[in-house]
Amino acid sequence: MPAPFVSSVMEIEKGWIDYNGHLNMAYYNVLFDRCSDEALDLLGMGADYARDRRFTIYTAEVHVCYVQELHLDHRVTASFQLLDHDDKRVRVYQELRHVDGWLAATSEYLALHVDMNGPKVAPFPGDVLAKVEAMRSAHAALPMPERAGRSIGIRRKPV
Repeated sequence: MPAPFVSSVMEIEKGWIDYNGHLNMAYYNVLFDRCSDEALDLLGMGADYARDRRFTIYTAEVHVCYVQELHLDHRVTASFQLLDHDDKRVRVYQELRHVDGWLAATSEYLALHVDMNGPKVAPFPGDVLAKVEAMRSAHAALPMPERAGRSIGIRRKPV
């Protein structure tokens, strides 16, 4: 298992650029999601899994930090680091980086394994859980990302 998993190179699409001349905030999530799709395929939980086995992943919570603007001519990759899991959930940290290496954004999310017949949250089947555990084991050697576990708030200077 690659540690962390890194996506294929992705390009910014023209329609994603907003009136401020940079990548609209929503499309950072699209790029993170495309990386997640690649990683979930590796874990056996991609589109085929949803179609054939009627299980999928739903995002329960996500936190994005926008670090540096992206523009139309930029090419990026995203990483996928499995921080934690249990029998029904995964916690993932991602970084979106320009191909030159600089950090554009980070994302952290909690996802639920869902039986589409309910839909209801359900345990991972044994074969999939084994792959999740293998990735978690490979990623356990990585340091905890500095930006993981952040909360939103307004920091105030003491009066």
